[in-house]
Amino acid sequence: MTSNTSVVAGAKSALNNMKTEIANELGLANYQTMDKGNLTARQNGYVGGYMTKRLVEMAEQQLSGKMNG
Repeated sequence: MTSNTSVVAGAKSALNNMKTEIANELGLANYQTMDKGNLTARQNGYVGGYMTKRLVEMAEQQLSGKMNG
């Protein structure tokens, strides 16, 4: 068994959509089709960093809602 198996169906698609949305917000148009090797490490890092930040914010909102509800 590999450790890269999806736990939630559709999660990969949702994460790819989030990645594209964040890249667009950062001014990286056509992120899905561009050669990521031509981007700087900083540009690629920004996309991953903002994805992580947004995922943590979403988890915090869900946890606070469950604790208060």
